[in-house]
Amino acid sequence: MHESLFLLVGLLAGSVVAVGLTRQLGLPPIIGYLMVGVLVGPSTLNLVRDPATAQFVAEFGIVFLMFSIGLEFSLGHLKAMRRVVFGLGAIQVLVTIVVLMGIGGALGLPWIGAFVLAAALAMSSTAILSKLLTERMELEKPHGREVIGVLLFQDLAVVPILILLPALGRGEAGGEWLLPMGLALVKAAVALALVLRFGQPVMRRWFGWVARQRSSEFFTLNVLLVTIGMAMLSELLGLSLALGAFLAGMLIAETEYRYQVEEDIKPFRDVLLGLFFITVGMFLDIGVVLRFLPWVAVTIVVVLILKGVIVWAGSRVLGSDASTALRSALWLCTAGEFGFVVLALGERHGLMPEPWPQVIAASLVLSMLIAPVIVQFSDKIVLRVVASEWTRRSLELTQIAARTVKIKAPVLLLGYGRTGQHMAKLLDQEGISVVALDLDPERVRRAQAAGENVVYGDAARTEVLKAAGLMRAQAVVVTFADRDAALRILSAVQALRPEAPVVVRVRDEGDIERMFAAGASEVIPEAIEVAIMMAVQTLALIGVPLPKLVRRLRALREERYGLFRGFFSGVSDAADEEHDADGVRLDTFVVADDSPWVGHTLGALALDTLRVEVVAVRRRGIRGAAPDASFRLQRGDALIVRGDMAALEAARERFLAGPD
Repeated sequence: MHESLFLLVGLLAGSVVAVGLTRQLGLPPIIGYLMVGVLVGPSTLNLVRDPATAQFVAEFGIVFLMFSIGLEFSLGHLKAMRRVVFGLGAIQVLVTIVVLMGIGGALGLPWIGAFVLAAALAMSSTAILSKLLTERMELEKPHGREVIGVLLFQDLAVVPILILLPALGRGEAGGEWLLPMGLALVKAAVALALVLRFGQPVMRRWFGWVARQRSSEFFTLNVLLVTIGMAMLSELLGLSLALGAFLAGMLIAETEYRYQVEEDIKPFRDVLLGLFFITVGMFLDIGVVLRFLPWVAVTIVVVLILKGVIVWAGSRVLGSDASTALRSALWLCTAGEFGFVVLALGERHGLMPEPWPQVIAASLVLSMLIAPVIVQFSDKIVLRVVASEWTRRSLELTQIAARTVKIKAPVLLLGYGRTGQHMAKLLDQEGISVVALDLDPERVRRAQAAGENVVYGDAARTEVLKAAGLMRAQAVVVTFADRDAALRILSAVQALRPEAPVVVRVRDEGDIERMFAAGASEVIPEAIEVAIMMAVQTLALIGVPLPKLVRRLRALREERYGLFRGFFSGVSDAADEEHDADGVRLDTFVVADDSPWVGHTLGALALDTLRVEVVAVRRRGIRGAAPDASFRLQRGDALIVRGDMAALEAARERFLAGPD
């Protein structure tokens, strides 16, 4: 068997196992790839006979990563966030590099080695932090915007660093590095100017022609050609492969094909980037790391404190309040995956003496492991350290309560995107009041200006739900399809008012049972609803009679949704009786003031023995779903019950007769 094939299968198998384990443990996949590299590297099993070849292939992981970053850098995007990106971002990166270079120099490192050390540790993890921001619904919060802005500048800063390191590596001694570095910067500036001036119109026309061929295979081939071709051209000019890929991404970022390109390139990027992290793990010598473990620990502590202080101070200088500045500092104080890119490049050009590459690599790994833990406790840290945070939160809750306190028995919409807005209109047509919570300040401002009952607040926080009117709400609706956020909201609702009916939207049908277990009254899977409506529309277009379609739609929804089973029948439904397979109906039993059941439980009523189910109870205008047997009846309660016609008749007789 060919040795390269054996190596490839071994790396793939190790990656599958390692990434699977890290996913189960909730850790970044990067950690799994690094562990595979350590395992197969020369310091342990020494399974890779030709690491140079593996590193060459892995370098394309950086190529596709930089291409993806280029896709994010539309000029309009940078202009909109220029204050945070070029203000706080520049402060964080430049000040961190300068201070760490000073520390490295004090420890006896040559200034070029100190620069590599500083550049590697100055970066934070775009992959980890952006994912955490999305999961925690904090992208639109003030600290979320600052974190994203700094990460954008860090991504930009990688480009000149990738230019500088090879140029520094070609310098011999004294000031001989100045000429190659200057030439590299001039070449990069000229390439960037030419690409931005002439490249975009050509790229737009080219991809327009490619898209008209209506072949996904042809489209993907062109994406690969542009990415690798620009990388090769950049290397021919004496620059890095990664810089060419970045320029290719910027070319496509301004075209309408950006999102399709991003999806096509993602599988190549993720797999090859995983291979890159494996090669990083290969040069990590566990023996050296253990021998210098105190240095690793000191490095982590220094970096956390230093970066945290710099971000906090920069945020305050730019006008942020103390709580926002501290949150941004806690999010950005750890290291990230770009540190490995910088470290690998510095190692390749021999810019850092041993054992510093090992110490910094171990520090990067451990720092990335710490990042989610720090983020998890960031709110508690801010509440404990910043005295004004309690005041700010109290003011926020007061503003929410002031806008919602006069609304009696509302439906609480969590999320006011397109789905939330459409639902609000439908409920308004039925005369039902709505209170909506959303985390997009601009959307909230515009909705409030239009007179809508929309307030800014985090729906996963119990105090925000209370202020918005959860305790008097008829129902709660989670209008966005985010599993983790929905689970946090369900947990908060269960803690405050477990009897409140909650409707949850999910993308994946596999999440349905998990939502029910967490306390959802009903779960709406997007895929099933789309399939149902497409099937009904298709049947209508091919001539299936409308009454049959209505019955089919009702049957499909009865099968999926418990509350759709049965309906309130009337005289006009007589013609449909023969078509009803089970004859299930809904009825309403009202507990009158003199009803003998006042004060008794549903268990005492024992309608289940008659094959009648109590679907919901409406009390003082508020409907609660699926009450249990311990639910105690009060005057004015309306029981919504379901069963066949004979069972409902027997149930009504028992209800009117009273307890034995």
